[in-house]
Amino acid sequence: MTLNRRLVMMAPAALWLAGCGAGMAVPDVARPDPELEPGLRPQPNADYDAWVLAFKDRARRRGITDAVLTAGFRGQGYLPGVIERDRNQTEFKRSLEDYLAIVAPEEKVIFGRRMVGAQRAALAQVEARYGVSADILGSIWGLESYFGTRRGKIPVISATSTLAWEGRRGAFFESNLMNALRLLQTGDARPDQLVGSWAGAMGHTQLIPDAYQRHAVDFDGDGKRDIWSDNPIDAFATTARFLSDAGWRRGQPWGLEVRLPQGFDAAIGRGNRRSVAQWQALGVTAARGGALPDAGPAAVLAPMGLGAPAFLVFHNFNMILRYNPSENYGLGVGYMAGRLAGGGPLVASFGPDDNGLTLQDRKALQAGLTRAGFDAGTPDGVMGKKTEAAISAYQAANGLSVTGQPSRGLLDRLR
Repeated sequence: MTLNRRLVMMAPAALWLAGCGAGMAVPDVARPDPELEPGLRPQPNADYDAWVLAFKDRARRRGITDAVLTAGFRGQGYLPGVIERDRNQTEFKRSLEDYLAIVAPEEKVIFGRRMVGAQRAALAQVEARYGVSADILGSIWGLESYFGTRRGKIPVISATSTLAWEGRRGAFFESNLMNALRLLQTGDARPDQLVGSWAGAMGHTQLIPDAYQRHAVDFDGDGKRDIWSDNPIDAFATTARFLSDAGWRRGQPWGLEVRLPQGFDAAIGRGNRRSVAQWQALGVTAARGGALPDAGPAAVLAPMGLGAPAFLVFHNFNMILRYNPSENYGLGVGYMAGRLAGGGPLVASFGPDDNGLTLQDRKALQAGLTRAGFDAGTPDGVMGKKTEAAISAYQAANGLSVTGQPSRGLLDRLR
């Protein structure tokens, strides 16, 4: 957020609403951050503008005032970048190995243990009320906003209106746009607070406006359901209530890593749920030893096939998916929760990729490219566009065939 936090926090919501009602100027606008890429700053689009005019008529009929519409849409506009992100979501596009390398690298685990440790009392209070484990809540906090340090800078009104206009999930995003405006009308939020992710998710645990309206909690009793401030306790409680309302079962695990026997041919996937005793009879064992917990019917997931990490997941795993329907996301939350609790990395290895490179090999390749003067970004082992561009530039500069693809030979040259 680029506005002065101390100044905007001094103005109570009631004063802001009174100003809107009197037609006064509203200084605390959710302006696009100048550091955002061009696709995430408003761009001209006549069709979008016409859609917004029609939407405002619908909003008025549903009780949104002209003052709120004026304040909410001031400085907002069409963001082509959010449409691109909607069609290329990391948790759906990446392999589990790449996804975990992005959302749960070792340095983030270390940082997260410190951040969650500082909030342990608050998390314990929330767990006691709603039954959702502190480590699961801490993990969601970590995946959604890097433990509160990256809460998003994209204006929510712009993002939700763009996606509602685009139409792929038009009704869903129009509902969230309407509820974002209701946040302004009720005084739950100021315009400058309505910033977040490309999908309109906000605050420490990235709640979309619809979820906020249904589940937001004033846990600390200060009269505000505040998921935006530096104190994350209301965000923890809101997320816990979301999961509790979805059907979270107190005291039960989400799942665990397991070993599958050689030649395992039982159906894999969330649609094939069996008792723990049945899975044990088929040779499924806990990856770290000991007995499998019995938390009711369970499913086996092996996202990258036999020989790579596999998991036994229970009812609470499906509750995590209510927060985000990606299996990668659910496994990422479960994995990070275990790491925050002091557990170690996955027991099983993902092994080499189609190019014969392990995660450590790919990290070494990225580091080697950067040392050679071709910036490959953070050496996380994920072969994204920046790494591909660095490989292509290195190949061109060294008289090699330009493919942009990693290889064992390229790694050997860079060592």
